[in-house]
Amino acid sequence: MRMLRMLRFVVFALILGAAPARAFETQATAAWVYDMTTHTVLMDKNADQPLPPASMSKLMTINMLFEALRDGRVQMDTTFGVSDKAVQMTKAGGSTMMLQHDDRPTVEDLIHGMIVNSGNDACVVVAEGLAGTEEAFSAQMTERGRALGMTASVFTNSSGWPGPDHRMSMRDLGILAQRLIEEFPEYYPIFAETEYTYKGRSPDNRFNRNPLLKMGIGADGLKTGHTSEAGYGLVGSARQGERRIIFAITGLSSEAARAEEAERIVAWAFRQFAEKTVAKAGTRVAEAEVYMGEAETVGLMPAEDLRLLVPALVQESVEAEVVYNGPLIAPVKAGTPVAELIVHVPDLPDHRVALVAEADVAKAGFLRRLTTAAGFLWQTYLGDEAPAS
Repeated sequence: MRMLRMLRFVVFALILGAAPARAFETQATAAWVYDMTTHTVLMDKNADQPLPPASMSKLMTINMLFEALRDGRVQMDTTFGVSDKAVQMTKAGGSTMMLQHDDRPTVEDLIHGMIVNSGNDACVVVAEGLAGTEEAFSAQMTERGRALGMTASVFTNSSGWPGPDHRMSMRDLGILAQRLIEEFPEYYPIFAETEYTYKGRSPDNRFNRNPLLKMGIGADGLKTGHTSEAGYGLVGSARQGERRIIFAITGLSSEAARAEEAERIVAWAFRQFAEKTVAKAGTRVAEAEVYMGEAETVGLMPAEDLRLLVPALVQESVEAEVVYNGPLIAPVKAGTPVAELIVHVPDLPDHRVALVAEADVAKAGFLRRLTTAAGFLWQTYLGDEAPAS
């Protein structure tokens, strides 16, 4: 009878002997911090709660325009018209790139206007240019968000203008940030630009509001947001060495508090975690029993190096266990995923990776299969001890 087998052991090649890491206490009402290099969630505070995202939701409008560029529906020099609605957004008191009725901004202009100026008018122009109306575009944003795994996001406008049903979660904003970085590397550097003006106009908000860009900490994106309902928020990303982190925070009380908290999060994410190789590709980490095979066991190994983040001040050893349905039934083919390695790191989510068979195990010959079956029947029905030979 096959059953779930669990082999527990301790991974020793990690830091021991110090005090345990302390959890980060953020002032944000909701936060999500993610290490893209090791695919590790470092912080989750109310991360799935739908909240007003303010201008951070412009990232979805930007994503929709990037997708249109990739699909060939528009080019960087494609021009869009400016409607009365877009001009009204210019006059409404929010962020703007100061568009006027007779302007014909290009896609490139509008990308800079949305990212650097956080222009509400630019978002309306993009929405109407791609979908005809902002309402139709908002529905497309919601549908596309669902397809991308953004389950808590509902869009009722293109700019993040306050609305009772316009909502995103911090996790959804993080998913979106990761997508923009990974899927559109040719456009992502625009997020690091610190100043932009359209046609020589000098709006008060010509400077990028992201406070991290000038701190010299590897920050290169993405988007701030603020309304009276949402408070001050930021979707950020920074890269130091081989590691990149992304984060989304909201609910801070001021621009200064947002800047301070964002800088604290970046420092904590890079300084309080060390990247370690827990298991090397091709190295046996355990063995699995094999039934009716020429060998009674087969080695289990990861197909690729397993590198994880570990709290830099962790005291406990990192524990791991191998789980598989066993015994495995021969024949077993080398390289076939047959088990799972679950690594338990203090203060972080479990990490799971597939383990593959180290070698081929052929099906045993008739006599060996007969002996194995007889032994199994004897243990099942007559007890654990086989008859003396």
